[in-house]
Amino acid sequence: MNDGYIGQDYIIIKALENGVTIIGLTRGRETKFHHTEKLDKGEVMIFQFTEHTSAVKVRGKAEVSHRYGTTNSEGGAAGKSNPKA
Repeated sequence: MNDGYIGQDYIIIKALENGVTIIGLTRGRETKFHHTEKLDKGEVMIFQFTEHTSAVKVRGKAEVSHRYGTTNSEGGAAGKSNPKA
């Protein structure tokens, strides 16, 4: 079942608010957006880094789990004000 697995890392992103945007970025000579997803509060998505995906950008409040632990993004989605700022 995992015959083609060569050790790529996975990350899990859980939205802590509605409208969290996840953007996949490409590898290669130029970094480009290649995939965008929008998650609502409580939704979870699992991502894998591959020969085509070198980075993932998270916009909005989310919990990001990876092999080094868990990190929370602080939000800051475009067009939203932050009353705590």
